[in-house]
Amino acid sequence: MNEGLHKTATADSEMALPSPIKHQPLLDMCIDTSKDLSGGKTSRKASFIWRLLLSMLVVACGLYMCFVKINERNFDRSFIFNNFQQVSTRHPFCSTLPNSSSTGLTQHFPRPRTYQRGDCTCTPVHYFVILSMQRSGSGWFETLLNNHPNINSHGEVFSVKTRRQNFTVISDTLDTVYNLDWSSSSNKNECTVAVGLKWMLNQGAMEYRKEVAEYFRRRGVSVVLLIRRNALRRLISILGNTFDREKPITGTHVSHVHSKAEAEKLAAFKPTLDLKHLAAHLKTIHDINNDALQTFNITRLLVVYYEDLIKKPQRLMKIQEFLGVHPRKLESRQVKIHVGPLSGLIANWREVYQELNATEFRSLLRQDDYYE
Repeated sequence: MNEGLHKTATADSEMALPSPIKHQPLLDMCIDTSKDLSGGKTSRKASFIWRLLLSMLVVACGLYMCFVKINERNFDRSFIFNNFQQVSTRHPFCSTLPNSSSTGLTQHFPRPRTYQRGDCTCTPVHYFVILSMQRSGSGWFETLLNNHPNINSHGEVFSVKTRRQNFTVISDTLDTVYNLDWSSSSNKNECTVAVGLKWMLNQGAMEYRKEVAEYFRRRGVSVVLLIRRNALRRLISILGNTFDREKPITGTHVSHVHSKAEAEKLAAFKPTLDLKHLAAHLKTIHDINNDALQTFNITRLLVVYYEDLIKKPQRLMKIQEFLGVHPRKLESRQVKIHVGPLSGLIANWREVYQELNATEFRSLLRQDDYYE
């Protein structure tokens, strides 16, 4: 009787399962165990329980394998179509690290396509951008930042027009920079903690202002807006640079110099300012700066004035903290070109003074507004 029941239980179990099956050893173990039971009713009841447990196990395994497969497919799609967003904010081996620091910085863990970060894989990276205008001290400011071993600022990436022909191209270029795949002279061997670029406002930043500001907000990019208060001194620098480009004073055009002797040669040129359009030009610069302030106010924004950095270099400590790096003394080899009172830098100074003295720009005429 018992033997017949065992045969019946075995047959029923084998009919309930497909053959061949991957988990046959496990099934055999479950079926063989039923042979240890004694008694007809007890054996039949035990066989039913084992079949029920086995069915539940097969269903659970199937659901688990299906779930894993779906997750793998979803990850593959996000990797293909949104690869940078998927891997930049969280590295699978750095899951215990927070996404944001106490200072509000968004932390990223990019995986460059061109190299492996190695021991720096779980070192969080902060994204930043320097927004400014030409001849506002941005070149000097960037050399200071690049003097830090953990900061990479890649210069005027968008000075090349093809990189800013539309916002899609701009976005792709920014993705490359922030994924640590951009190559420039500022690349370092040390672990990068802050990566960014210098972007002039007239190089697409304001043309696509809404899209750019939203990109920075969404990606957690820290924005440093560098402004030169005295737009009149900035104009002198622009005219001097333009003159040297057309007729190099030292034989070769240079935008920046590293010695006082070179600076004095370039400063020897005194431009004659166009009085007819002078006030309108200064107002345009003022409006652009205000527009930039309003546009990028939705981002993590820090406004820095060139004159303040010249007067109080210790402000660089706060800027380094804003970028998420350990503050240290920063140095630059660049030397200021146009120093001294404005009266010694403008050919038609008297006329300029008379033109602006009764306007809203009279504060730009201050003779003590300079630093050696």
